[in-house]
Amino acid sequence: MALLAADIGNSHTVLGLVSDGRVHADWRVATEARRTSDEWAVLLRGLLGAALDEVDGIAVCATVPAVLHEWRDMVASQFPTLPTVIVEPGVRTGIPVLMDNPREVGSDRIMNALAAAHEYGGPAIVVDFRGTATTFEVVNGQGQYVGGAIAPGIEISLEALGRRGAQLRTVELARPRSVIARNTVEALQSGMVFGVASQVEGIVGRMIEELGASVGDVTVIATGYLAPLLVDECRCFTDHDPWLTLRGLELVFARNG
Repeated sequence: MALLAADIGNSHTVLGLVSDGRVHADWRVATEARRTSDEWAVLLRGLLGAALDEVDGIAVCATVPAVLHEWRDMVASQFPTLPTVIVEPGVRTGIPVLMDNPREVGSDRIMNALAAAHEYGGPAIVVDFRGTATTFEVVNGQGQYVGGAIAPGIEISLEALGRRGAQLRTVELARPRSVIARNTVEALQSGMVFGVASQVEGIVGRMIEELGASVGDVTVIATGYLAPLLVDECRCFTDHDPWLTLRGLELVFARNG
């Protein structure tokens, strides 16, 4: 049996079957705000197929209120007997959130911090590479979520350049041959890939300094579906953990399910 964990982001929704900290199957689909609860149900049944019979619980975190509303309806109508946990204010997460307003912090960010504190201890920094935003979460030595940063995502930045640049265009998001590009396509790729890598290294370095820690004492974890593009370009990472958010959802489900 397994938990169906759903991480609903602005660009993509990541689904996974999780048990005992392991993700046994995973899917990534576009997050479409207009998709109805019935459409989500059809999509879910089509993706999971027979594996749906193994699901004994559902855990959801979402940054898109309209989609979360449809998921609530879908779960209530299609899976009424399955215990369900939706990460929102009032749900016990098990990690202190030392923010000015904890209720406004994205639930996916809290899941990343929770999983990092649980599996790696503190101090730790999680960098989550997604299309809309690149987020940074900081866990201190006491295992508390103390804050972070949000930067424009790689895909949305590349799309903006293609739309707003008169002589620019949309290009494949890939590593170019070199930093010094010899054509416009690779120049855009260089700016994105190596620019983001330098940004990440700079922000992580400042965060470690602000924590009052040494570089070797802080675990720095890369996650998110775009992490494979950047993880080898950043010298700051100690770990690459693609399913950190889904495992955070499993931890919360265990506390509340």
